[in-house]
Amino acid sequence: MTPLDTSILRPNKTLRQSIEEWKDRNTMITIASMKPKLLSEEEEEVLHYLGQLQDLCELRDQHREWVVLENYIPILIELLGAKNRDIRNHALVILCILAKDGDDAKERIAKADNAIESIVRSLGRRIGERKLAVALLLELSRSESVRDCIGRVQGCILLLVTMSSSDDIQAARDASELLENLSFSDQNVIQMAKANYFKHLLQRLSSGPDDVKMTMATTLAEMELTDHNKLSLLEDSVLGSLLHLVSYGDIEMKKVAVKALNNLSSLPRNGRQMIREGAVGLLLDLLYRHTSSPTLREQVAATIVHLAISTASQDSSGTQVSLLESDEDICRLFSFINLTGPTVQQSILQAFHAMCQSPSASNIKTKLTQFSAVQVLLQLCELDDLNVRANAVKLLCCLTEDGDEATILEHLGQKSIETLLRIIKTSSDEDEIASAMGIISNLPESLQITEWLLDAGGLPIIFSFFHDGKHNGPQKNQLIETAVGAICRFTVPTNPQSQKKVAEAGVIPVLVKLLDLGTSLTKRQAAISLAQFSQSSLGLSWPIQKRKGFCCFSAPPETGCPVHRGICTVESSFCLVKAAAVEPLVRVLGDPDIGACEASLDALLTLIEAERLQSGSKVLDEAKAIPPIIKLLSDPSPRLQEKVLSSLERIFRQVEFKQKYGASAQMPLVDLTQRGNSSTKSLAAKILAHLNVLHEQSSYF
Repeated sequence: MTPLDTSILRPNKTLRQSIEEWKDRNTMITIASMKPKLLSEEEEEVLHYLGQLQDLCELRDQHREWVVLENYIPILIELLGAKNRDIRNHALVILCILAKDGDDAKERIAKADNAIESIVRSLGRRIGERKLAVALLLELSRSESVRDCIGRVQGCILLLVTMSSSDDIQAARDASELLENLSFSDQNVIQMAKANYFKHLLQRLSSGPDDVKMTMATTLAEMELTDHNKLSLLEDSVLGSLLHLVSYGDIEMKKVAVKALNNLSSLPRNGRQMIREGAVGLLLDLLYRHTSSPTLREQVAATIVHLAISTASQDSSGTQVSLLESDEDICRLFSFINLTGPTVQQSILQAFHAMCQSPSASNIKTKLTQFSAVQVLLQLCELDDLNVRANAVKLLCCLTEDGDEATILEHLGQKSIETLLRIIKTSSDEDEIASAMGIISNLPESLQITEWLLDAGGLPIIFSFFHDGKHNGPQKNQLIETAVGAICRFTVPTNPQSQKKVAEAGVIPVLVKLLDLGTSLTKRQAAISLAQFSQSSLGLSWPIQKRKGFCCFSAPPETGCPVHRGICTVESSFCLVKAAAVEPLVRVLGDPDIGACEASLDALLTLIEAERLQSGSKVLDEAKAIPPIIKLLSDPSPRLQEKVLSSLERIFRQVEFKQKYGASAQMPLVDLTQRGNSSTKSLAAKILAHLNVLHEQSSYF
């Protein structure tokens, strides 16, 4: 055979062109013929032709152009609503291939009915479909005319933000890039922020034009932020931008920046960070500035309240921060109360109340007292503005807790007492009522003040809260606590007339009930009053009359009180035994609150004072009081230990009780001789000597 000489062959371009044209006509016919097949109800058939269509689209650019011209896009968009996930995925892949051809294809996709909405709907489905949908939207977003359509679809940005933190790296990268593309619009950036994606908002707040900064600050000011949002915003350095706007912005900019700070500062951790970064000075400057509007001052004052509250919840192990560093700052802020309107007045009072709960409380209270705050607050208690009045009463209650008695007495008069009682009687604010009663409880134990209270009808007003049915829940407990605390001042043994009026009002039986029913603080206050009553009992107990005449014609002898050896009643001699208070007091010895235990012990020990040691000890024994008293030796409070040791030392002088309880007390006493302070060691050793464990003459302890 003769070999063919290829060098003499020439390509037949016409034939090749005819073949290509023939192939193209066949492809066009194929593309056109598949279109109705995609509308079939047979899912397998639809999937088959979608696969063919995808192959064609991937083969040549011209094929993609023909698919677009054949108006496949509306059909593919319609298939995104199919129930079959594979059909939807194929449709997304083909649409993405078409979109890559250019802006014309992108715009055609965007203009199809419900196209973007249908693609966004796929963002909420399984991960595979989500990845295809976000890839398609990312491709579409490269067209400026299509971007705006994407951001406007409800839920789109929220779904993209969720995907941006997906475990799937590609899906997360595509979602983040798409969010970047959509950030051209301020409205989209705001929507991202509302979906907890603050990156672009923070960028604009830091470096955008003033009008954009204003929009972003307004968004932060008006958003309902979670605590997590607030914390992450500060960690992402929003504070520097906002403080810059407060410092250098115009008055409207300052207003929205302060409002944003107020929103963020409600989280205590943020509030403390703002204090550290110098926010307080800027805020106080705005507050005092004459050009500041009332609205701006109110926002500033509300923010200062948040910062003050943040100082009250500090971790003791960290570096402590204070809202006001100098005496001048304290004085100037409090003095501003007299120069401003009710809303700002209320905020300043709330701020000082919060500071009175902070680590710097002692200094704040001392300085306020020195700056005549008591006088100012008493005047504010007279106001008709109920909010200002309530906050003034609460702050005054704080100042009277540890306040200088001379200063309080200097400014407090009968009118002030009448005002406090009127507030207790008429206010609907339970915190204000509790604070007003707290003030009465905290006032110096002056006979004059007690007389004013009695003259103004204070006793029945306060006592009414012991069994008040109008208040329930935690507020009810707080009101009873403060009411019982206020009653304590009427029961001091140095004022027998006052004690008598309280007893005649029926207070003692209610105090006894509260030993079982009240909170720990209520039990403590009730025990204090009962102890004070009991100190007067011996002198008020009536002697038993000796019988005269023949015994056989005499009336049966009256039975005297086992402690006071006379005739006792609850109202005449305030006797704990007759009031059936001994056993309830014994039960309080087991309360977890050390204050309640100590007050109860004090009350019980009034029964063994002086010559009542023997008779009182028997009453304590019958009430099973001595074992729980011994148990208190293990309490960590040295003061309580000393009281218990002193009482046991006297009780164990009696052979009966030494034999009965000595063994159970021995080990706690030995422990105190080894671990106690010098005073408790000595007392414990003295009792051990009574118990014959140590020699009476031992001087070791």
